[in-house]
Amino acid sequence: MQDEDIRTALDRHWAASDASDFEAEHDIYRDEAVLDYPQSGERIRGRKNIQASRTAQLNRKRFAIRRITGTGNLWITEYVLTYDGQPSYTVSIMEFVEGKVARETQYFGAPFEPGPSRAQWVEPIS
Repeated sequence: MQDEDIRTALDRHWAASDASDFEAEHDIYRDEAVLDYPQSGERIRGRKNIQASRTAQLNRKRFAIRRITGTGNLWITEYVLTYDGQPSYTVSIMEFVEGKVARETQYFGAPFEPGPSRAQWVEPIS
């Protein structure tokens, strides 16, 4: 599979995620895909279980993609995931096999106030 095909699949995946289209959102995964959440120590095995776990979440989610980068079988998406108005800065690492995600690892970080000790060297990210 070509990089542009994977990029198109990722664009469809994140658009479906933002629209809460759970069927289209999970088309990108292999049947035996594995999803890891290292911060909570959770692993979910299988596309159907990944989809079911996300469908069961009752809060409203929004996805704002900041950047997608990758080549070959390894792709990274940086995005802001907002649950019921609370943002979480998120990184998704997806490993592809034969054009579908075989493994995904997601990391989440809460926003924080900038440190005053470095104020003279920084600029805001818009």
